[in-house]
Amino acid sequence: MLFSIDMYDKLISLENLFLSWNEFKREKQNKIDVHAFERFLEDNIFALQEELRTGSYRHGKYKTFFINDPKPRIISKPTVKDRIVHHAVFKELENIFDPGFIYHSYSSRKERGTHLAVNNLAKYLRRISKNYHCPVYALKCDIRKFFASIEHEKLLQLIKRKISDERFLGLIKEVVDSFSTPIDKLTLTIPINSLEKRGIPLGNVTSQIFANIYLNELDWFIKRKLKAKNYFRYADDLIIVRESVPYLENVLKQIDAFLKRELKLELHPRKVEIRKFQQGLDFLGYVVLPHHIVLRTKTKRRMLKKIKNKYEEVKNESLTVESFNQTIQSYSGMLAHCNGKDIKERINRIIKG
Repeated sequence: MLFSIDMYDKLISLENLFLSWNEFKREKQNKIDVHAFERFLEDNIFALQEELRTGSYRHGKYKTFFINDPKPRIISKPTVKDRIVHHAVFKELENIFDPGFIYHSYSSRKERGTHLAVNNLAKYLRRISKNYHCPVYALKCDIRKFFASIEHEKLLQLIKRKISDERFLGLIKEVVDSFSTPIDKLTLTIPINSLEKRGIPLGNVTSQIFANIYLNELDWFIKRKLKAKNYFRYADDLIIVRESVPYLENVLKQIDAFLKRELKLELHPRKVEIRKFQQGLDFLGYVVLPHHIVLRTKTKRRMLKKIKNKYEEVKNESLTVESFNQTIQSYSGMLAHCNGKDIKERINRIIKG
């Protein structure tokens, strides 16, 4: 089904642009650039709409900075104006593409997320292992430099399958082509054409839907062609559960070939393994074991370190108690989905000094 008619007019309507602004600015009220844009909000939104209406809109440059989450990552931050456009584009693409995603795709989707992914994986493992009495194995994969390697032309081709509105497609292309990964930063073994544009930036809301559109091709290949029933994906983390190691080895070869041939991607050689369930399956910060789920050791250490640092900030009055409590509540949410009694006790000891 192709989507067209007045899609673009609806997207650039003042009502939709103000709605996109409100969605964007949540939890960003303290940012200087957001304050600056909001001072002349109506003028800025009206000017943005005129640019979009006349086709003169051009995406601005990005500001880049590093974060540790937990490993070093480069985040590319667009302007406030561009992020409003991103939210408008994201909403429209989500409405069009999300109904076609498989159920067990969990990243950046409504009513999905890490907790549901881990809980569903644990539920399926219990079922397949017949209440932990039979051996079960999991193939775990990670795509090498996934966001940096997405090929722009392929992504746009996939989007064109569903959308015929040329103005909307032109805006999507403007967003996609606003960022590209330098060829010398891609350490891929597959041939790379120097004229190809690749990469979408970490941190963009549009990158979340672009990633799901791109890997939806892999999802349906695994479900329809390989007929893998117990397949889970969160962003570029893949896991398939089965009773047979030879089956998983064969599936791995076919996934690797499909990624290289159809999506110009490749698996990370150091992040591919077939592991026995009884040894524990490391997935999204948790380790799923027979009978229970625990936090990954690195996740525990990072959590305790962050809480200690923030508690010191509270004592030095460089952080409010309210902000500290929000951090504790966030981690309590993580611990609610696993066996975390010992971690809760250690957190309480930190708070009590």
